[in-house]
Amino acid sequence: MKYSGWPEPGELVVGRVDEIEDFGVFIDLLEYEDKRGLCHISEVASGWIKNVRDHVNVDQRVVAKVLDIDKSAQQIDLSLKDVNDHQRKDTIQEWKNEQKADNWMELAFGEDMDDEQYAAIANELLAAFGSLYDGFEAAAIHGAEAFEESDLDEEEVEAIVDTARENVSVPYVKVTGYVSLECPTGDGVDVIKEALQAAEGNGEGPVRANGSNGASGDESGESPGVPEEVDLEVTYVGSPEYRIEVQAPDYKTAETELEASAERARALVTERGGTGAFHRERETDEE
Repeated sequence: MKYSGWPEPGELVVGRVDEIEDFGVFIDLLEYEDKRGLCHISEVASGWIKNVRDHVNVDQRVVAKVLDIDKSAQQIDLSLKDVNDHQRKDTIQEWKNEQKADNWMELAFGEDMDDEQYAAIANELLAAFGSLYDGFEAAAIHGAEAFEESDLDEEEVEAIVDTARENVSVPYVKVTGYVSLECPTGDGVDVIKEALQAAEGNGEGPVRANGSNGASGDESGESPGVPEEVDLEVTYVGSPEYRIEVQAPDYKTAETELEASAERARALVTERGGTGAFHRERETDEE
């Protein structure tokens, strides 16, 4: 997808070197329709430049910073030297992601999709998620729920979700915490077992010593009360301590589910006459 408007001053853009002159470099902007910029020789690289061709080649893909725009003169001033390696790498990756998303749009809606429909759907994704790629990633993680606030119809949402789940590799993060549970009452063992099941989202099954919880809510390993896109596991590491590991699509979700899991266990034990506490690091030695 190419934007029909103009880039903004300060924006980092991906381009292709079209012409090299003694005074500078002409660069076609790959993200914008019919837009071309000039990088003056003084902005190609730091220090004195004897020959521009020592620094860039025709057809080379580059990342440039937009310095100034003169719409009346159809002129865009660019800088190559103002882009550091980290910015260059990130910008190229974002551009590649959008190329992938552009292909996914074609897979979802067919090669014959007209420009008007493409623009309408693309604008919805851009408004809601900031980029086409992030929209498809959200679809892969959250399904149709990701589009509850959008104006896309059911068929469009279904096409995006189906395509996303077949093509998008979802990144996951993992966080770990510990919960200490003690209950001195006569039924203390049963209370702890219930608390661990509560930590897992009320799943059923015992916790195996130094192993996986075995307490999944069903055969798929999902526990009721835990979002579908989250994997949560409780393991015994040494009385009275249990490890909670959460794998989720993003850090915020992982942290939220980790704290919620520990709180479910702590609240149940406390209610039944015991004590519980959540902590980030182990408080007992590994067995």
